[in-house]
Amino acid sequence: MTPRRVEAGALSVAYEESGDPGGWPVLLMHGFPYDGRAYDGVVPHLTAAGARVIVPWLRGYGETRFRADATPRSGEQAALGQDLLDLLDALGIGRAVLAGYDWGGRAACVVAALWPERVAGLVSQNGYNIQDIARAMEPTAPEDERKLWYQYLFHTERGRAGLERDRRGLCRLLWRLWSPEWGFDDATFERTAASFDNADFVEVVIHSYRHRFGLVAGDPAVAEVERRLAARPAITVPAITLDGDADGVLAGGGTAGHARHFMGPHEHRMVRGGGHNLPQERPAEFAAAVLDLRGR
Repeated sequence: MTPRRVEAGALSVAYEESGDPGGWPVLLMHGFPYDGRAYDGVVPHLTAAGARVIVPWLRGYGETRFRADATPRSGEQAALGQDLLDLLDALGIGRAVLAGYDWGGRAACVVAALWPERVAGLVSQNGYNIQDIARAMEPTAPEDERKLWYQYLFHTERGRAGLERDRRGLCRLLWRLWSPEWGFDDATFERTAASFDNADFVEVVIHSYRHRFGLVAGDPAVAEVERRLAARPAITVPAITLDGDADGVLAGGGTAGHARHFMGPHEHRMVRGGGHNLPQERPAEFAAAVLDLRGR
């Protein structure tokens, strides 16, 4: 499928669209280090149910580009959320189901929390995915800290250089560690790895993992959004949250305890044998969550 393109806020967004143009809209948001190919197995389930499915490539990935050289290459949560809101506006979508994981799930949670009138429902892998930056320097259990080695690496210039030098090698390692029961092949990885060749990929990634620990400043253009997120706003829209019990980066105990952040109808599901990339590993189960949410 040839990606489409739309000017949306700070970005020229590359996206794919499938299904009935007049159907109920759903946006599927990918994470790091993945891309829109993660949803190839999910899309047919949704289009068969009458959905208009939109799969964008996030800032720093694939053919998505910044519209201005002067725009900071921020990967902070406020920027990701603003990008998604701008995309809804650019596509003329007043209200949609949002579904995502990792960075994409964070963008979906941000919009659901701050602009609930734009969200018909939310599917979020790993629960309430809004970062608590004020408490980011509080240590967690040693086993959970071990899983975050890559984030601490990205805090250093050695980490930046390593990502720049071998994007594929580092990202493939993360795929393997985070989804130990997913037997992906070389062709599957390479279809996505091409998205890491984006000229802004490294800068956006490094900024994301430094900003979430309060180590670098954010983009002034989204400072108000970040200020609102610091209050840890509740999500009031109908939501289904997911965890994979083989997710190699998930904190011990999963995210069932995030229920306190969901003030509307909420269900948490555990996917047996699923890793960090549930849409690609378990597309039928991820799609079922979207369809079940839509049916409520």
